[in-house]
Amino acid sequence: MTQSDRYLDPEKFKRLRELRAAGPAAIAEAHASRTRRPLLGDDGRLFIIAADHPARGALGIGDEPMAMADRYALLDRLALTLSRPGVDGVLGTPDVIDDLALLGLLDDKVVVGSMNRGGLRGASFELDDRFTAYDVDGMVRDRLDFAKTLLRIDLDDAATATTIEATARAVTDASAASLPIMIEPFMSTRRDGHVVNDLSTESVITSVAIASGLGSSSACTWMKLPVVTEMERVMASTTLPTLLLGGERTAHPDVAYASWNDALALPGVRGLVVGRTLLYPPDHDVQRAVDTAAALVHA
Repeated sequence: MTQSDRYLDPEKFKRLRELRAAGPAAIAEAHASRTRRPLLGDDGRLFIIAADHPARGALGIGDEPMAMADRYALLDRLALTLSRPGVDGVLGTPDVIDDLALLGLLDDKVVVGSMNRGGLRGASFELDDRFTAYDVDGMVRDRLDFAKTLLRIDLDDAATATTIEATARAVTDASAASLPIMIEPFMSTRRDGHVVNDLSTESVITSVAIASGLGSSSACTWMKLPVVTEMERVMASTTLPTLLLGGERTAHPDVAYASWNDALALPGVRGLVVGRTLLYPPDHDVQRAVDTAAALVHA
């Protein structure tokens, strides 16, 4: 997508700025008036678009270090995406979700609040992943439908313990509020100063075992898992409903689509949560990328 083929009328962004300047009442009214829907549709599947990367300072995609820096371009791509058949909802931090609410784009969508974004990308404290975005009270206030946390576990980094404890509290709070919460767990390590997730089958299974036991109740817990080799073994490790993580953008999206398609057929898999891969595809055709993924989920 280029400046010349933007989806939204620029006047909508002008109105958005005016509403934000007018004060918090406009945002509260937008959330209060949003038309909600059941979490799962008739086919029991979910296709969610993720847009919580900027809050962690992760603006780059491939060889474009500031690809997500233009907020208007991001919102425009999200607006196009949310207009497509089969897209059930969106995942984001309060700034993104509030923008979408003010733009009137969240009616009949599943809205997922991202909770811990304090482990900034590349920071020395990255694995001390503070809950600096939504909390359960805020999501209940704004009538959101789902919560999401990221849990990276590095056995050599003591900061991991703080994140595990905070995640357990979030699960307990979500359960008390009857708010579904998805945990995105990884076994992680540092290489050359960067946090790297271990995507071996055994490590993913281990991360699922740890994450599944967090909180005082698992009644509202879902998993958000990467698609890895021997995905059958991964799904055999949990009875929790699971959404698949789209992963990083690749130069060969057909390979990714094929792997998603295979994994979506496994017992317990309920759908996809994909972000940059579809919002910023290599060929810039957002609509085609989103429609392809939606067809896989809602086949």
